Amino acid sequence: MKTFVYMVRHGESPKTEGNERTRGLTLKGSSDAQIVAQLLKDEGIDTIISSPYKRAILTLEGLARSLGKEMIVIEELKETVFIGDDKILPDTEVYPLVKKMFSDPDFSLPGGESFTNSQIRVVAIFKNILSEYKGQKVAIGTHGAVMTMMMGYFDPQFDLDFLLKTSKPDIYKMEFDEGVLTATSRLWRGTPE
Repeated sequence: MKTFVYMVRHGESPKTEGNERTRGLTLKGSSDAQIVAQLLKDEGIDTIISSPYKRAILTLEGLARSLGKEMIVIEELKETVFIGDDKILPDTEVYPLVKKMFSDPDFSLPGGESFTNSQIRVVAIFKNILSEYKGQKVAIGTHGAVMTMMMGYFDPQFDLDFLLKTSKPDIYKMEFDEGVLTATSRLWRGTPE
């Protein structure tokens, strides 16, 4: 019995407002979210699940509305906590940090979590989703680092180089047969900035 998971990385999000949990989408991110809804509306999605972060929810909100489905929000699908208090780190700090964390998975900043701990958290939830929604088509609103960790658990080609080539938003369709990843395809790369 095949299960399909659509990993939907959130759209472009401003790093100037709120915190990691509350920052939403830019105008471009909102526009791209409408394209995500159009691209996925005819895929036969059964279940829509999201990270609790506003930018991930907003990226799939239009799809949920167009399909008349409730979105399931799962706390453990949040992005890796890079630093305490949900502080926003500028890209100039995040990208070097992510590279360091991939090369040293047990490293973390004060109040943050290591990639090892983050991957344990998100992979456990992902396995639960595969089990609970077996045979369904599931869209997951997610983030770059944790998306890469979940995908990389099943196939090592999804690594730091993969992450650095993803876009905001981005959509990957993963096909599972009895919990084993059998195929992955990129459905859409977000529009250029």
